[in-house]
Amino acid sequence: MRRLDRHLGQLWAHEKASYGLRVFIALTAAIAYGWYDGHIEAIPGLFLGIIASAIAETDDNWWGRTKSVLLSLLCFAAAAAAVIVLFPHPLPFIASLALAAFGLTLLGALGERYASIGQATVTLAIYAMIALDQHHNVSQQQALREVVPLLVGAAWYGLLSILWTAMFANRPVRERLARLFFELGHYLQLKADLFEPVRQGDLEARRLALAEQNVRVVQALNIAKTAILSRFGRSGRPGVQSGLYFRLYYMAQDFHERASSSHYPYEALADAFFHSDVLYRCRRLLSLQGKACQSLGQAIRLRQPFDYGERTRIAGQDLQSSLQYLREQRNPQWTRLLGSLQLLAANLTNIERQLSEAALADTPMEGIDTRLRDSSPHTLREMGTRLRQALTPGSLLFRHGVRIALALIAGYVLLKLVHPENGYWILLTIVFVCRPNFGATRLRLVQRIAGTLLGLGVTWALMQLFPGTGLQLLLALVAALLFFITRTDRYLLATAAITVMALLCFNLIGNGFVLIWPRFLDTLIGCAIAATASLLILPDWEGRRLHRVMAQVIATSTAYLDAVLGQYRSGMRDDLPYRIARRDMHNADVALSVALSNMLREPGYARGNLDAGFRFLGLSNTLLGYLSALGAHRAQADAVNEDALVASGQGQLQKSLAALADALSKRQAAQPQEDEIALADALEQMPDEIDDKSRLVRTQLTLMLRLLPKLRAAAEEATLPASVGAAATAR
Repeated sequence: MRRLDRHLGQLWAHEKASYGLRVFIALTAAIAYGWYDGHIEAIPGLFLGIIASAIAETDDNWWGRTKSVLLSLLCFAAAAAAVIVLFPHPLPFIASLALAAFGLTLLGALGERYASIGQATVTLAIYAMIALDQHHNVSQQQALREVVPLLVGAAWYGLLSILWTAMFANRPVRERLARLFFELGHYLQLKADLFEPVRQGDLEARRLALAEQNVRVVQALNIAKTAILSRFGRSGRPGVQSGLYFRLYYMAQDFHERASSSHYPYEALADAFFHSDVLYRCRRLLSLQGKACQSLGQAIRLRQPFDYGERTRIAGQDLQSSLQYLREQRNPQWTRLLGSLQLLAANLTNIERQLSEAALADTPMEGIDTRLRDSSPHTLREMGTRLRQALTPGSLLFRHGVRIALALIAGYVLLKLVHPENGYWILLTIVFVCRPNFGATRLRLVQRIAGTLLGLGVTWALMQLFPGTGLQLLLALVAALLFFITRTDRYLLATAAITVMALLCFNLIGNGFVLIWPRFLDTLIGCAIAATASLLILPDWEGRRLHRVMAQVIATSTAYLDAVLGQYRSGMRDDLPYRIARRDMHNADVALSVALSNMLREPGYARGNLDAGFRFLGLSNTLLGYLSALGAHRAQADAVNEDALVASGQGQLQKSLAALADALSKRQAAQPQEDEIALADALEQMPDEIDDKSRLVRTQLTLMLRLLPKLRAAAEEATLPASVGAAATAR
C-alpha cells in the first residue's frame, strides 16, 4: 500500500499530471453531457472547443489566466461569427481568413500569451469550417447551432483552467524549478566528463553535448523566471513562502555560472596531471553534485525534505587532499595550473555549501536584489510599439504571417478543386505544419505525415474491433488525453492521437471509414503547401542571418565582460543589471545553437558554412566559460584595480570584441589586432607574490586574448558561402 501511495504521489507530482487531469475532467464532462442528455452529435464540437482553449493556455496566475480566457473567448466568438457569415461567400471568406491569419500571427510580437491565443483562434476558425462543412446550404441559425458547441467547450475548459490555477497557484513554479534542477544536474554530469584525463579523447563531441545541454538549462531558467514573475510580480519583496522559490531560482543561476566556468584549457590540465588522480577527483565531485541537483529537483517536485548526503562531502574532502598533495610537490611548472584547479575546487565547494543548506532556504531574502526583468509589454503604448516593429518585411513574424496567409489561400483554392467536401483538414494541416523557419517546418512535416498514417491505421483497427458507440467514446477520450500530454514534445505521437480522436468523433455522427483516405490525402496536400511556402515565400534561411546571431553573441559577451570586471572594482553584487548582462550572453549563445540546429535541416544551397558555424559555437562557448570563471569569483580587489596591465588587457579585449561584433553584423572580415598577443604575453608574466584575484583576472584575460584570433578566423569562414569556406579551409 505504501508503495502504491508513493507511486501515486510521484505521478501526481509529475509536470504533466496536473495538465492531463485537468484535460481529463474537461473531456469526461463533455462526454457525460452528450451521453446522458442524448446530444452525441455535440461531443465532437465540445472536444474541438476544449482543444482550442487548451492551445491558448499559457502559464499565469489566476487573474492573468482570467484575462487570457476572456480575450480568447472574445477572439473565438469573433472568428466563429465571421466563419458563419462569410462561409457561403468564397472570395470574401478566404480574403478574411488570410488577413486574420496574418494579423493573429503578428500578435506573437506581444509575447507567448498572445501568440498562443492567435494560433488557437485560427485553429478554432478552421474547426468551425469543418463543422459547417458536414452540412450543405445551412441557414445562419443552423450554422450557429453547429458552432455553439465549439464555444461552449472552449468556455468550459477556460473556466476549469481558471479554477485550477486558483486552487494550485504555486504548483507550476515548483514544477518548473524541479525541471530546472534536473537539467542543471545533467549539465554538471556532462561537465564532469570533460575532466576525464584521457589523451586523444572525443573532447569536441563532449563539448558539443555540453553546449546542447546548456541550451536546455538556459531555456529552463527562462521558463522558471516566467513562472515566478507571473505569480510574484516584477519588484515585490518575497515573503517566507515565495522566498523559497526566489532562493532556489537564484541558487540555480549561481550554479549555472559556476558550472559553465572554464579556468584553463582541459587539454593542458590532462597533459600536466595525467599521472595524478586530481582530475578524477574533480570529475567524481562534479558528477555527484549533478546527481544531488537532480535529487533536489525531485524533492522540490514531491515537496519532500532534501538530504545532501555524505558521499558528496567526502568527495570534496578527497579533492582538497589531492590538491594539497600536489602543492607539496612544489613543481614550478604546476604553479599556474594548480591555481586554476584551486579556483575550480572553490567553485565546487561553493556549490556544495549551497546544496547542503538548500533545506534551510525557507526564510525571506534580506539584502538581495530580487527584481526580475520582465520583457513583456504592459501598456497599450508598449504593445503598439511592439506591433509597429513587427510590421516590417525584416521581421520574422511579418514574413511568417505573409507565408501563412498565402499558404491558406493556396490551400483553399486547392481544396475547392480537389474535393470541396471534407477538405478543410488541408487548412488545419497548413496551420500546424508551417513554422517560422524551414528546418522546423521540415521536421514537423515528416512527423505530421507519419503520425497521420499511424493514426489512420489505428483508427481503422479500432473501429473494426469496437463498433459500439460507448467504447468509441472512451477510446476518443483516451486519444484526446494522449494528444494533450504529448503535443509539446512528441508531435508524431500527438498527431496519431488527434487523428484517432477526430475520426472516432466523426464516426459518431456519420461514417468515419469514408474519412480515412481523404484525411490522409488532405495531410499530404497541406504538408506539400506548407513546405512549398517555406521554400518560396520570404524564406528565412538561418545561414543568411547567421552573421547577425554570431554578432549578438560577441556583443553580449562584451557587455558581460564589462559588468564582471566592474564588480572587481565595486564589489560583488548579484543585482538586476549584472544578471541581465549574464542572461543576455547565455540567451545569445542559445540562439546561436538553435540557429545552427535549424541549418542542419535546410537545403544545402542555403546552409552556408555549417562546419565553421559549429566551430565558432565551440569557441564562443569557450569564451563564455572564461567569462563565467571571472563572474563566479568576482569580488572587490584593489590589487586588480591598480594593475595597469589588467586595465590594458581589458581595454584591448573590449576593443577587439567590439570590432569583431561590428564586422560580423556587416558580414565583413574583422581586422587582427597586433597588440593582443603582446598583451597576452605580458599578462602571463606574473610575479610569485601576486595575489589570487590578480592571478585569476590576468589568467582569464590571457586566455581570452589568445582565443581572439581563432574566433576571428571561424567568424570569417562562417560568414562565407559554404563552397568558398571549404576552399579556404583546403588552402
